[in-house]
Amino acid sequence: MRISTPHPGGPGTGIDLDTVDLFDPELYAVGDPHAIWTVMRERAPVHRQTLPDGRSFWSVTKYHDVNDVLRDHTRFTSNRGTLLSILGGTDPAGGKMMAASDPPVHTAMREPLNKVLSHRALKSRQPQIRRVVHRLLAPLLDGGTWDVAAAGAGFPMAFTGTLMGLPEADWPRLTRLTTMAVAPEDHDFRESAGDSTLTAAHHELFAYFSGQVKRRVRHGFAEDDLIGFLTELEAGGRRLRHDEIVYNCYSLLLGANVTTPHAIAATVLALMEHPQEYRRLLADPSLTTGAVEEGLRWASPANHFMRYVTQDITLRGQELKAGDAVVAWLGSANRDEEVFPEPFRFDVTRSPNRHVAFGFGPHYCIGAPLARIALRLLFEEIVALVEAFAPAGPVEHLTSNFVAGIKRMPLTATLREGAARTLAEAVAADGPVPA
Repeated sequence: MRISTPHPGGPGTGIDLDTVDLFDPELYAVGDPHAIWTVMRERAPVHRQTLPDGRSFWSVTKYHDVNDVLRDHTRFTSNRGTLLSILGGTDPAGGKMMAASDPPVHTAMREPLNKVLSHRALKSRQPQIRRVVHRLLAPLLDGGTWDVAAAGAGFPMAFTGTLMGLPEADWPRLTRLTTMAVAPEDHDFRESAGDSTLTAAHHELFAYFSGQVKRRVRHGFAEDDLIGFLTELEAGGRRLRHDEIVYNCYSLLLGANVTTPHAIAATVLALMEHPQEYRRLLADPSLTTGAVEEGLRWASPANHFMRYVTQDITLRGQELKAGDAVVAWLGSANRDEEVFPEPFRFDVTRSPNRHVAFGFGPHYCIGAPLARIALRLLFEEIVALVEAFAPAGPVEHLTSNFVAGIKRMPLTATLREGAARTLAEAVAADGPVPA
């Protein structure tokens, strides 16, 4: 998704909110949603759109409204589905998958997982993740063109796959399937006409995880991986059913695979477009953690989350009825001028930086600690190795209204003095990434 800066002539020039279509995945591939959100925040922070088939949804674009919608499950439920792709329908995973359930069901599943996915619990995996980082950056050694978006697509799979105990031979297909599930209209990921790509991706992923769960149960013991943990997990005084485990395996993998890669590409692009900020990082690598947080705010890879209103309410003067769909636009919240001074300025020292790239409230991304560790280790290595990046071709964005993604971003890199040797030695010393 393009990240544009509003024109000096003022937001709203040429934008008619009665005709904008935030549902259209093409908008995020070739359009300019940030210009639309800027107008909405100023003129219509709670805005209703009706689709040609009669379905409708409310958009909230202000930071505090987005937080309220995501935080308050008593007024805004997740049980009917959380993505625009199922607008107007009923999510079969409702009440079964952590992401599509409300407390107390959600809490009962989340609390045990929090312990194994906390920053403290994942600390021992940092050496393995750093080896994955070295392998990701190894193509820079040949001095040619490197597509950071294509390379980054498989990055989270290399550590999430091992965490879940998934065979490495399956990783490429699983990576593609998760992208098909969030961008079924993108011509690079469409495998059949109409809604068939989404249906096929879901069918294959659910069947895959069903087999993985059955294999662990059949062996009669909990394997030392996340799927094995789920087979033993007790929530609300009972173990999860087979379908609940499958849904949550799908959700955990989807969350990792379709967000982290796009944070990488968008952050590198921002550093190319704001070279003075990259020079600050080179001069002071201690700023890397802040740069990662600013990259997450800038990218906002998870573009939206949807909720349904449980009771008639009034929000900024608009009357919302029970059963109405409400879409919280995270990318817009992260550019709210009332919260982020100069929101269209990329600033590696931005503080405070209370972005909502990982959501907010009870459904705050459970994989956020792992994503932060991986992104920090990656950009620590980039700052240590790369003097400058330069574009080597057009940037292509993903056709998806859920993921603000970059699918192609070719570039070249000038390595710092001695960096090629350092990286080559690290790659040689690492050997294969262990399972």
